[in-house]
Amino acid sequence: MSLSIKQLMVYLCLLTIGGGAGLLGSRSGLFPQRDRSSAVPGVMEPLISHQADTPSRNANSNFIAEAVEHVGPAVVRIDATRRVSAQLPDALRSPLLRRFFGDESPVPRERVERGTGSGLILSNTGEIITNAHVVDGADFVDVTLKDGRTFEGRVIGTDPVTDIAAIKINAQELPTVRLGSSNNLAPGQWAIAIGNPLGLDNTVTAGIISAIGRSSSQVGVPDKRVRFIQTDAAINPGNSGGPLLNDRGEVIGINTAIRADAQGLGFAIPIETAQRIVSQLFSKGQVEHPFLGIQMIELTPSMRRQVNQEGDFNFPIVAERGVLIVSVLDNSPAARSGLNPGDVIQSIDGTPVKEAIEVQEIVEASSVGSLLNVEVDRNGQRMSIPVRPGPLPRN
Repeated sequence: MSLSIKQLMVYLCLLTIGGGAGLLGSRSGLFPQRDRSSAVPGVMEPLISHQADTPSRNANSNFIAEAVEHVGPAVVRIDATRRVSAQLPDALRSPLLRRFFGDESPVPRERVERGTGSGLILSNTGEIITNAHVVDGADFVDVTLKDGRTFEGRVIGTDPVTDIAAIKINAQELPTVRLGSSNNLAPGQWAIAIGNPLGLDNTVTAGIISAIGRSSSQVGVPDKRVRFIQTDAAINPGNSGGPLLNDRGEVIGINTAIRADAQGLGFAIPIETAQRIVSQLFSKGQVEHPFLGIQMIELTPSMRRQVNQEGDFNFPIVAERGVLIVSVLDNSPAARSGLNPGDVIQSIDGTPVKEAIEVQEIVEASSVGSLLNVEVDRNGQRMSIPVRPGPLPRN
């Protein structure tokens, strides 16, 4: 078939003006579909996507939406209620008021506090993990699923040292999360948080992993034994206990709003730590943390000069590097084993240490009653001291 120049220009004009309409019009006979072998020479046949004719449910989806779609049903809201004793002001304790009210105070002697957090379902039979501070002081909590169902949850146990808690609800065939790993995380990777911040259920925020291995002292909570994941995904009160996901929708951490003054920064407990703690809570109801009973700091050349000038110890500190024992608690495992203030820890079980957090992690990875060989420098003399950690005292 041959076309005149005028016919060809009209044909091209219709294609240009019609745009998408021209493509759709091919079904109505305006531009009959043909084999590419029969196309007009020199004229490019418009490409037709037959899949576009049928809208897809995930047409606007991306990896974040897909991760949330899979994990979201297993993220729950946790409403905790606790009763707190109220201290009466001195003015209300006066004998004059007792004449009118007797022992019945006009002010309630206890008040009810309510808090909201998040959690995630680990098993289809109702095992849930959250933060310890979310359920602190509560024996029972209300657990609300994304589908609207609400269950009474029993607090199995809490571990304030890692801020992890275990909850059980009586239910079957529940949606569960898929656990990943935090071991190979790198700053710059995607991070997705799901939770109920500020009472806004099923909120999703996204960002990146900002840093890994943040010590509890760096984060400002030195009483915790956690190496935190740092993220710029928004984590606010109510997010606590919810999951931090990677780009594959796997849980890599448990979000914790542990720093009220953090702006643009959030923190999560690595999933490996959370798994280890929550498994003990479900099996034993409590967690035993190994404990030596020492206070320690990283020894640097400047610190060494300072303590030697001030004469803090009975002998000069000779070691250049290591972990300096500042004090030893009375009747602690360290005291019974013969560790002294001024000893500089060089290694534990053959593993060199230079920071206090490294000592803490090695001790935490051991078990109560196990034997640790602690090599110290004492006034220039190297010695190995066997220590058996005891259970961390409970407040």
